[in-house]
Amino acid sequence: MPHSTHPLRKLGFLTIGLFDPADPAAGHESTLRVIELGERLGFDSAWLRHRHLQFGISSPIAVMAAASQRTSRIELGTAVTPLGWENPLRLAEDLATVDLLAGGRINPGLSVGEPMHYDTVKDELYPDSVDLEDFTYTRVERLARMIAGTPVRGFSGRQGVVEEFSDRVEPHSPGLRQRLWYGAGSTRSAVWAGANGFNLLSSSVIFPDKDQEPDFAHVQRSQIRAYRKAAAASPHQHGPARVSQGLVVIPTDSASSSQREKYQRYVDERFPRTRAPQGPKGMMFAPDLIGTSDQIAEQLHAHAGFQEVDEVAFALPFSFDHEDYIQILTDMATTLGPALGWNPAGLRHDPH
Repeated sequence: MPHSTHPLRKLGFLTIGLFDPADPAAGHESTLRVIELGERLGFDSAWLRHRHLQFGISSPIAVMAAASQRTSRIELGTAVTPLGWENPLRLAEDLATVDLLAGGRINPGLSVGEPMHYDTVKDELYPDSVDLEDFTYTRVERLARMIAGTPVRGFSGRQGVVEEFSDRVEPHSPGLRQRLWYGAGSTRSAVWAGANGFNLLSSSVIFPDKDQEPDFAHVQRSQIRAYRKAAAASPHQHGPARVSQGLVVIPTDSASSSQREKYQRYVDERFPRTRAPQGPKGMMFAPDLIGTSDQIAEQLHAHAGFQEVDEVAFALPFSFDHEDYIQILTDMATTLGPALGWNPAGLRHDPH
């Protein structure tokens, strides 16, 4: 069986934070309790998806702020925040504020592009500037500069008796710029992320180049290697260029028979989309990994993409119940993680 050349160093999980629209508070509380459990189990990170006009977390920054006050160690991230919905200056203020409240534990994951189903919401989102908005990499470059502390205007200083003005976004959180991630699905975006000083989030959805064979694991490996090559040559990279893989992983070691049946139905329903590239861009989906921790570990060790990383943020299935997430996270931390060479935070010396 092929094995990764190094043990898994950081174990994280990703959740959509699903809620019932009739009782949204309960769903948000469930997400916070899952993050608290993750810290107790020794996970290194918890990541939140960003969903607009859906029944998942629409304001992960607010949820991270709440989670930062209920945890003390676990890193908190977004995977990803689509910047087409955001004002970069206001987002920079919010991210820096939450990072300070969290003691430097925030890992913002970002993406660019036109908002999903833009035609249905553009007149409400940007009523005065629909035709002027720039959804390219420029948008994330602006955010990164602001988070780094680059001046945004030529005016600063005192006005009147008590008003003090800054020429940069405030508050400033040192180190946050180095913890920005980019969610890349193509070789082009992976290379851009490496060249521009972002860490790389590689998920279970990718886009192959036209000349690539439609093998998910090998395409993902190729993108990660292209990212690392670009990062190594970039003057914008300060410190190690980090890469995290985010597959859907469902260990069943301690699951009940009814849970295993439910999990298998979920996987079976999603499997057909993995058989061939989808749509005009050839979108590829990774198969969900389900089984005992030993079975999943064997599949991961043989996965060309996994062999390139020492960090993961395993994605939790969208539509499961709170008790299911408790079981899955517990199995990840107590059985699957150790099978991949990982040790829970607090039980290891980790210079990073």
